[in-house]
Amino acid sequence: MRVAILGGGINGFCCAVRIQEHYKKQNRPIEVTVLSEKFSPNTTGDGSAGLWGPFLLGGTPTAKVHQWSKGMHDFLEELWLSEDAGEAGVCLLPVIRLTTADTPVDDFWKDIVYGCHEMTDEMLKEYNENRTKKYTSGLHFITYTSEPKRLLPYLMKRFEKGGGKIVQQKIDSLEKFLESSDYDVVINCTGLGSQQVIGDNKMLPIRGQVARVKAPWLYYSLLDESDDGNYIIPNMDTVVLGGTHQEHDYNIIPCPKDKKFIMEGCENILPALKNATHLFDWVGLRPGRSALRLEGEQKGKHFVIHNYGHGGSGVTLAWGCAADVLAIMEQTLQKQHQQKAKL
Repeated sequence: MRVAILGGGINGFCCAVRIQEHYKKQNRPIEVTVLSEKFSPNTTGDGSAGLWGPFLLGGTPTAKVHQWSKGMHDFLEELWLSEDAGEAGVCLLPVIRLTTADTPVDDFWKDIVYGCHEMTDEMLKEYNENRTKKYTSGLHFITYTSEPKRLLPYLMKRFEKGGGKIVQQKIDSLEKFLESSDYDVVINCTGLGSQQVIGDNKMLPIRGQVARVKAPWLYYSLLDESDDGNYIIPNMDTVVLGGTHQEHDYNIIPCPKDKKFIMEGCENILPALKNATHLFDWVGLRPGRSALRLEGEQKGKHFVIHNYGHGGSGVTLAWGCAADVLAIMEQTLQKQHQQKAKL
């Protein structure tokens, strides 16, 4: 069995590791290859904070988002409890989600995170005193950060150690790739690249600009869920301040206006950040879509599984989506085997 995974981001390598290790446990021969033009540290995910939490997923069914995000949360828990936690960049982090809306913050994934509860008026008071904004409700819970700049190299190392192959190759067209390849299964994890690779016009860039600062005293995350809200997410070495979600914007150059919005907004939420040392600004293009696409299709002699359009939830859904990719692959191969047996 030969499997090709197109895309060297978090979803591509979660699929690669999950498929490889599943077959290895069953002592079934398999050859898995990941092909991509770019790998860590040059992927979109490398610049993100890696905080677990579904975000910017369009009309993706809530039940599937819950399933996929729980799959990743369980995987991060497994990593956090293992000796690989430091290498993989997995940390437990308290999170406060705030909103200025009339409708209280009430997320469908509250049962996945740890110790989720509504913030009291007394707790909200701390963030409303002498602030421009007045928050009406909030949630407090504990979840994980898994920094892609650490998690991706960890997954790549784990994949190669298991016998996987990594090939640097730009894929411009899925059709042309299939014509010249002899892989049994091809998994499309090309993210925003699916615009070109398969001509998916439902894909759109969602521009995200952030700033990284040095603030080693900060040990919890603050998220403003308002339409014009900011977020503050500590990583192991830096703190990520954000951010923007500008649709159909391909500009990857940091914008001074966005930087001003980010810095002033985050300092208003947490005034102590005025003492933080600014390190650098970064821009990434999230792979937005009307709804995440995860499905298989037969294209000639090749079976293709599409897994892209994760919006701002690439890290949050990756391991859970990989489980569905593996399930689709196994079900299809089993049907094909049964059909051949009847001939």
